[in-house]
Amino acid sequence: MKSRAIVNPGQTMQLFILGFRSKQSWKSHTHRTRIAGFPAVQLQREEPVRGSFVRCELRRNKLWRNAVQRNKVPVDHNHPEATHETTARADGHPPAAASIAVLGDRSLQPNSGIPLDLNWVQEVRVNTSAVERRVQTQVARRAVKKEWQAAWLLRAISCMDLTTLSGDDTEERVRRLCAKGRQPLQQDLVRKFGIEDLEVKVAAICIYHTFIETALHALRGSGIRVAAVSTGFPAGLSPLAERVAEIRRSVEAGADEIDVVITRAHVFGARWQALYDEVAVFKQACGAAHMKVILATGDLLTLRNVARASIVAMMAGADFIKTSTGKESTNATLPVGLVMTRAIREYAQRTGMAVGFKAAGGIRTARQSTDWLAMMKEELGQSWMHADLFRFGASGLLGDIERQLEHYATGRYSAEYRHPIA
Repeated sequence: MKSRAIVNPGQTMQLFILGFRSKQSWKSHTHRTRIAGFPAVQLQREEPVRGSFVRCELRRNKLWRNAVQRNKVPVDHNHPEATHETTARADGHPPAAASIAVLGDRSLQPNSGIPLDLNWVQEVRVNTSAVERRVQTQVARRAVKKEWQAAWLLRAISCMDLTTLSGDDTEERVRRLCAKGRQPLQQDLVRKFGIEDLEVKVAAICIYHTFIETALHALRGSGIRVAAVSTGFPAGLSPLAERVAEIRRSVEAGADEIDVVITRAHVFGARWQALYDEVAVFKQACGAAHMKVILATGDLLTLRNVARASIVAMMAGADFIKTSTGKESTNATLPVGLVMTRAIREYAQRTGMAVGFKAAGGIRTARQSTDWLAMMKEELGQSWMHADLFRFGASGLLGDIERQLEHYATGRYSAEYRHPIA
């Protein structure tokens, strides 16, 4: 069977890049779009657009870098392109940090935390039946197909934290995982898609502290981040001083991101001040490193506990909130994800600050990845469909995505052993 054309060049893919589902909605909109808050960029309709809207992300990043190169000053918050303007504002106040997201018509800043608001926490309620009905309407929909599916799966790869957190991990396994992260798709598949120049790769490699140096050497020059789990992962029951020291050791070793675990007992006992103080101490120890707060939602028993823990973690300065360690009996589920994304949205609306979301544990199929991406787009918007604000924590997911992409390219499903991870 002959290989099919992977990308439908021209208008169809351009509609997808802009988030339109039909030509009618395209016609009702101007041919210009704002990318990352910069002046409108003309998309040439007669120019073939290849690959997926991953290409739009690469162009957005290039525009961002060029726009801030002239007068950028690094900031402590670990957004890869976040800067302060060098010019003073007219009112004499310090300039604001660059926007990292847009929710509705509002630009959002990196999360720097706010004082604990116990009234807000106590007011949090969750209608479990409504959450379940909302999730059922999403999974019952028809899945995206053909070039649309290929584009969404390429986006899923770019948002992936490729993970190995096993007791039998070795340096060689970590090196192989890093090699897979740098080149997640087989080269013959990349050539069939015509996306060689996109340099598709994962967002980060997630490992134990012991392997940070190994990962840094293996990923040198790739732009892929090194994420280390910390604070007594996965239980999080070590003495506080030891957990803080563990974070500092990982940061000193060169980790770009730190995944910390909360003390679940603080949630069960409604000790919100203790939880806030714990996360705030972790944030201080992380310094410039990105902090992802693992809520271990499978242990929290109720969706209300999940919602309240999410709000407190964000108040304490979390850059991301993460569903699970991957070690609980129940890990990332769509109802939990819906509650956490709604909490992120409410926090953004009240404070003007954006917090990322990471779904981790139990995500193994390409269909699951598109379900999560659809939830991000519908609940939070386009800004949360990039690795800056959305991640998958996965190990087996990449293999299934490769199989689906190969099926689209050739019309045949390949065996799993043809797509090894580590």
